[in-house]
Amino acid sequence: MILFFTHALIVTELPIIERTFDLIKWYIPILNRLPKQHKYILGDRIAVNLYDLLDGLILARYASNKSAILDGLNTKVDLLRYQSRLLLEFGCIYSERYIYASQLLTEIGKELGGWAKQQRQVKKL
Repeated sequence: MILFFTHALIVTELPIIERTFDLIKWYIPILNRLPKQHKYILGDRIAVNLYDLLDGLILARYASNKSAILDGLNTKVDLLRYQSRLLLEFGCIYSERYIYASQLLTEIGKELGGWAKQQRQVKKL
């Protein structure tokens, strides 16, 4: 867990938000170096989905009805998995990078699923 110090205020981030933030920091420079024919279509879609995922996680953190937001984010994670696989299939990224991205997306997906499950249980109470 990362602690941010701002004006004597300590803010802790959820691990899923940290992991998504790290994935974006790692992935965006790779997407910026894609060949033109993939950079402006597939690369842009991946970037938008990554940022949408981070935005959704932050919104869910503070929302009163987290379940609706979290369920929609599962779709984003699946889209990112398939889009990453397309980069591999098109020869735009090395298999090692694909494996790394897949591992991070799997971890994010597991955490997201656990958070969504927990919220459904809270909702039942």
